[in-house]
Amino acid sequence: MKYVLAAVNAKYIHSNLAVYDLKAYAGAHGLPVVIREYTVNQPRDQILADLYRQKPDMLAFSCYIWNISLVRDVAAELHKLLPGLPVWVGGPEVSFEAERFLEENPWAAGVMRGEGEQTYLELLGVYEGRGSLADVRGINYREPCGASQDLLHTNADRAPLELDRIPFPYGELTDLNHRIIYYESSRGCPFSCCYCLSSVERHLRFRSLSLVFKELQFFLDGRVPQVKFVDRTFNCRPGHAKAVWQYLAEHDNGVTNFHFEAAADLLDEEMLALIADMRPGLIQLEIGVQSTNPRTLKAIGRAMGFSRMREAAARIKTGGNVHQHLDLIAGLPHEDLESFRRSFNDVYALGPDQLQLGFLKVLKGSRMHRMAEQWGCVYQSREPYEVLCTEWLSYDDVLRLKQVEEMVEVYYNSAQFRHTLPECVRLFPDAFAFFDGLGTFYQEKGYLCLSHTRLRRYEILQEFLACLPEGRERMAEYREWMLFDLYERENLKTRPSWATDLSGYRQTFRDFYGKEAETHICLPDHSDCDARHLAGLTHLEVFHYIYGRDAAVLFSYRNRDPLHHGARWCSVELK
Repeated sequence: MKYVLAAVNAKYIHSNLAVYDLKAYAGAHGLPVVIREYTVNQPRDQILADLYRQKPDMLAFSCYIWNISLVRDVAAELHKLLPGLPVWVGGPEVSFEAERFLEENPWAAGVMRGEGEQTYLELLGVYEGRGSLADVRGINYREPCGASQDLLHTNADRAPLELDRIPFPYGELTDLNHRIIYYESSRGCPFSCCYCLSSVERHLRFRSLSLVFKELQFFLDGRVPQVKFVDRTFNCRPGHAKAVWQYLAEHDNGVTNFHFEAAADLLDEEMLALIADMRPGLIQLEIGVQSTNPRTLKAIGRAMGFSRMREAAARIKTGGNVHQHLDLIAGLPHEDLESFRRSFNDVYALGPDQLQLGFLKVLKGSRMHRMAEQWGCVYQSREPYEVLCTEWLSYDDVLRLKQVEEMVEVYYNSAQFRHTLPECVRLFPDAFAFFDGLGTFYQEKGYLCLSHTRLRRYEILQEFLACLPEGRERMAEYREWMLFDLYERENLKTRPSWATDLSGYRQTFRDFYGKEAETHICLPDHSDCDARHLAGLTHLEVFHYIYGRDAAVLFSYRNRDPLHHGARWCSVELK
């Protein structure tokens, strides 16, 4: 018998932890399973052809909001080709309306609800000839009845599995250097956020630290670029979090980055001290703020002390060694445009490395799904079930926030305007007003739907600033800040048309590199380079307006900033 697990990921570099867990658990019980991984960007015919060539005896798909339409289409076509093939589905997108899914998708043999390791193992046992579907907990299944309508059965729920019973899922993976690996050391969540499916399953379980350490060492030895913990609130058990962070600090390989979703208001002094001593880039933290409106936080069941969270985030930022990713959700109850503006400005003031402005997704199975009508929440009928409007936020407001989101992604989260943005924001009452105004400018000019080069983004920003009196007056300064940002990111071969002509400095630059090749005072990590190579690996730029005088800055691209990947730079004296 050949059993195939199919995963359709958002990107090639992602790993699907669910299918790897199911494979490892089945394999530990003597049932080999084949994993086939695809991406949502692959042609559907290509996925169909590959699955057909597998000739499986049983096929199961892992289903999420980003892949459910593709899964439905591929499975329906595959059913025409292999009508006798039992096709099962599992995952959050099918677990909460399982019977309805079977009614709408006659190709589906059944649905695995919730946690799948033991359920999948028992299903394989049925196809091996042991037991019947009626005995398998945690499933909905179809009983074909010939000419009459199929019977749909709903079995009892399955109790949560202890995590130590699940084998390490990645032992056979060989291409670790090119993947983002997803890993879990706990399941469940102690909190009750109404928009989140993790709050549905409150049974919080942890993997033994001895196993966690052994598995983390596998990633460290393999020099995996990034490991993302999928633990919903990693630091909800302080002792567990501290032990893991301590292990990573003591066994750091200098390469691997570990990503954690954490509650900043739960970071105690010992945790903050541990974080402060870590190598820059060893860990990054994603912190879900969602809103700073107390009434909104109470309505969604999110317990968060924003003052404590703000203090912890500021402490971490001061250390300069941890990438912080802060999240906001637009479309929550009691949050109108003005309230969201305050939430945005509160979070922006913390200076996160990334500010994600997301939109509420009304997920099946969540409390938000049950409360949507009461809160006047209108949302898309198809995945990703994103909010269209609420009692407090009109669709016009949502469209406006979409423009703000786009501007934040392009001009803030890209880290390509790190020095320019603070200067621009000062022209406006607050940060939200800047991004809102820039988004409106894009919309009015017809720029939103176009693809733009990086240089074009700088030119559009200059167009926008030129509409403001002070922007026109200080344009020479803004252009220098933009030039600074450009060279911090990339050693450009062609200078922008609006950059100052530096042809008069050619001999001065040659003299600097000649002397630097002898002394290596400014570039001690380039001691293996002569003057010509130094000039090729670095860039010298002269600024006037941002320093108030002619001042030279040297950009070095060999050893970049581990948090923002920008060039190292320093001021130098030219003679």
